[in-house]
Amino acid sequence: MKKFINAVSDVENEMIQGMVKAYPQYLRKLDCGNVLVRAERKENKVALIGGGGSGHEPGHCGYIGEGILDACVPGAVFTSPTPDMIYEGIKSIDTGKGVLMMVMNYTGDVMNFEMAAEMAADEGIQVDQVIINDDVAVKDSTWTTGRRGVAGAVLVNKITGAKAESGASLEEVKAVAEKAIANVRTMGAAISPCTIPAAGRPGFEIGEDEIEIGIGVHGEPGTYRDKMMTADQITDILLERILGDLDFTGREVAVLINSAGATPLMELFIINNHVADVLASKNIKVYKTFCGEYMTSLEMAGFSITLLRLDDELKELLDAKAVTPAFTC
Repeated sequence: MKKFINAVSDVENEMIQGMVKAYPQYLRKLDCGNVLVRAERKENKVALIGGGGSGHEPGHCGYIGEGILDACVPGAVFTSPTPDMIYEGIKSIDTGKGVLMMVMNYTGDVMNFEMAAEMAADEGIQVDQVIINDDVAVKDSTWTTGRRGVAGAVLVNKITGAKAESGASLEEVKAVAEKAIANVRTMGAAISPCTIPAAGRPGFEIGEDEIEIGIGVHGEPGTYRDKMMTADQITDILLERILGDLDFTGREVAVLINSAGATPLMELFIINNHVADVLASKNIKVYKTFCGEYMTSLEMAGFSITLLRLDDELKELLDAKAVTPAFTC
């Protein structure tokens, strides 16, 4: 294993310290552990907290700031954060209007966030949650009951954060989050795996002429393997599943073409070129497109396509101001 690290045991701590030093205008680390919060807390608003395993950078901590998250709790690489750290994060951001937990659908994340919510409730803090489950590749997996949460979480967090920033109530913020979740779908593919530092070896092996279809974000293999094909052919497979799962016809959509870590922008733009053409042929209007690294899997060479079906409210919230390390508009 070759990585630009010092010691495997220090990866997460040094990453977080480096992130805070890079973005002190956005981020502050709590003294109690690896919990990052908004550098300047905004009072009198519903607070949003996210988190999950490290290794998805810029997700999740890169979205802390005005208009998206108020706190993020990173666990070890691809490992859920602990309930006590999530609890500390909830306490630090509560302004009296409640806290909404933005949880990607992985069993450990769901369990630990729910435990933290119970701890916070004992302190009189109003806490609610939404479960993000945008992956159309699988219904159940080793890591989940139901669909996995993948790159669509970025758009859900953006929209929900904008609603919270506006001063809406906890019930209103949760309702918008659930609307976004109901309208977002994602699927991905990869041509090479990633290596978790603590494991020291790739998560799976794949031939030079093969591709994994239906990957998750924790370095797990896809739902099936096929022979390597062109970018357009791979895109067609992913779009067929996404469009077959939800009717986007005649609607406006936001498109997110996400790199899993090692896929360069050149290739993402090639993929988006075909995505745009396919959607236009199906009377689906692209309102806004995002291409880049938004929810990665360390150095996995892969990508995912996310479509978010929009209405006037979701468009307004998607366009609302956000100022964070990884997402500004």
